[in-house]
Order: sequence, then C-alpha cells, then structure tokens
Amino acid sequence: MPVQNEHRQATAESLTAGSRNEYLTFSLGDEDYGVDILRVREIRGWEAVTRIPNSPLYVKGVLNLRGTIVPVFDLRLRIGMPMRAYTKGTVVVVLRIVGSDGDRNIGIVVDDVSDVLSMDMAGIQRVPDFGSRLNTEFIFGMVSAGKKMIMILDVDRLAPDHGNGGSSSCVRPGRNVNEEIS
Repeated sequence: MPVQNEHRQATAESLTAGSRNEYLTFSLGDEDYGVDILRVREIRGWEAVTRIPNSPLYVKGVLNLRGTIVPVFDLRLRIGMPMRAYTKGTVVVVLRIVGSDGDRNIGIVVDDVSDVLSMDMAGIQRVPDFGSRLNTEFIFGMVSAGKKMIMILDVDRLAPDHGNGGSSSCVRPGRNVNEEIS
C-alpha cells in the first residue's frame, strides 16, 4: 500500500496554517462526517442497486454510472455502525478513490448530506488513541465546526484491498460495461 501511504503523507503535509479545503459533510445517525469535496463525483438519491451474490453485508451492490460499474457500500455497515432503514433523505455519494492499482469510483450510502464547509487545514486534528477496541482506520482526522465534531474520512481506505492489487468482491469495480471482458 505504498501509494496510499504516500497519499496520506502528502495530505498530512498539506495541513499547513492558512490553507483551506472544502469538505462535503453528511450524517450517519447523530455523527457528522466529511470528505474532501474534490473526491466527490456525484450525489444521488437512493435507488435500488444490483446485488452481488456472496458479497459482504456492507456491499449493497453495483450501479451503472454513465457506462461504468460502481460498487456501492453502506457506510454505516462498513465502519461498524448498526444497520438503519433507508429513508427519503438517504443518498449515495460517489467518490473517487486512489490506490496503487489506479483511480476508481465507489458509492457510499449515507443518511443525509448536510453542507459543504470550508475548513482551515491546520484545524484538523489527529484521531485520539481510543485503544485497540475502536477501529479508526477510516478516519483521517477530526475538526470542530461550531458545537459539533466532524470526522474527516480517509476515502482511500473505504474499499477493501484497494491499492494492493486485489478485490474482495466478484466484480472488478470501475470497468466500463461496454468493454470486452477478458
């Protein structure tokens, strides 16, 4: 995973005083999360996706995004939160992730989208050490916004095995449906 580590280090080095980035914020229950707006490809209302047999519970299926097959993950389940029924506010955020095997798109199902916030990069703090019982591998850092804390996600870590050449699903994400399958 050298590319991911290099990307994470480059991102960390960009956290200098005075630099600002914009983040799309969304909620999962009472918790607020953010992703770099430059990684967001599209925001769509929830629509049924094509299920993939024998896939992990968090893999909801795939959708066709202008000819490209995009895997869709329920972010709640991916990060270990309990399942929740989808509502009219449920959306899929399509993100670009970066790995050693190239860029690709994934969709994450979130409860609702909140806002786009401009944040001072120096204000993003490391995740505190919660001990070994709490998995924080998907969280890049945390930032205070008013009276709430927003967890900034490391989107490149959301796809299983992305960056080390493998894929745990039976569909190779990102393939154009019009390409010949070899």
